[in-house]
Amino acid sequence: MRKNLFLFLLFLLVLVYAAPSSAKGNQLNYRLKWLFNASVAGDIYADAKGYFSDAGLDVNVKEGSPEKNAINELELGYADFGVASADQVIRALDKGAQIFVIAQLFQVNPMQWIYRTDQPEIKTLEDLKGRNIGITFGGNDETIMNTLFAKGGITKKDVTITGVRFDFTPFFMRKVDVWPVYRNSQGVILKDKLVREGEEVYFFNPADFGVNFVANSVVTSKEMLKNNPDLVEKFLNSLLKGWEAAMDPKNEEIALEAVKKLDKSTNDVIRKKQLNATRDLIKPSVSIRIGTIDISAWKQTEEIMLKEKQIKKPVNIETHLIQIK
Repeated sequence: MRKNLFLFLLFLLVLVYAAPSSAKGNQLNYRLKWLFNASVAGDIYADAKGYFSDAGLDVNVKEGSPEKNAINELELGYADFGVASADQVIRALDKGAQIFVIAQLFQVNPMQWIYRTDQPEIKTLEDLKGRNIGITFGGNDETIMNTLFAKGGITKKDVTITGVRFDFTPFFMRKVDVWPVYRNSQGVILKDKLVREGEEVYFFNPADFGVNFVANSVVTSKEMLKNNPDLVEKFLNSLLKGWEAAMDPKNEEIALEAVKKLDKSTNDVIRKKQLNATRDLIKPSVSIRIGTIDISAWKQTEEIMLKEKQIKKPVNIETHLIQIK
């Protein structure tokens, strides 16, 4: 009897703690796309410096992972806001999700390729010919590279394609010439390691060749926008205030200290380099307001995904982009 009562009480506790949040009062859940590190410095800064609480909000900033998808949590009611890449947003819309983009964090996609400077610099797409190029099959980098190939009139016979994982050994062993990285995370680590061994590197940025595939952006649900527009505005203003402050070089030490409290596995030197690399991607020009949505880049991203048959039909992405002022 006692055992059954215990199980019943345990079941009730599970229901209570697993129940969707759905913006109870001013309590909000914000799910990031990846782990706490310098690439989410603005999110961390907004929370650590009290920008959310100053606006009367109680925001739980939760790190992400491959198993924790912000869009899924929005749809289930476990998150009120989240961070997702453009391809995640567009795929979700293709499946009928009711979500909207309210800010674009990265103005330049961190997905790039690293290669050594003892190889000819890639100045035109023609310069890709003859290279051994690493690609994560099924990843964003495959889609982006295929688009670059089509744009440059390059066939698979002109290059060697090697499937890659998280093991960088083939790149270090020079079995792969051009390796996909996130410029502000793995790119920093690989560059640092090679420089210490006396080797310099270049980065191949698809945006330099006209391919603007949008990266991480802030998303929310149709229900949140409709029922709580004041909360959306307060949340976003506080968040972007945090990003502007964190990306300001004058606040670098404060931002690094806030990140360090949550990212203890990265050393101080790498963390600082990652923050600087993130700044160049989030705010590539002082005139750009953080959070600005590049509508043409979003439309290009949808066109690329449609051509690559990653979505079945157009989703008219521009109708799901809400630039909140």
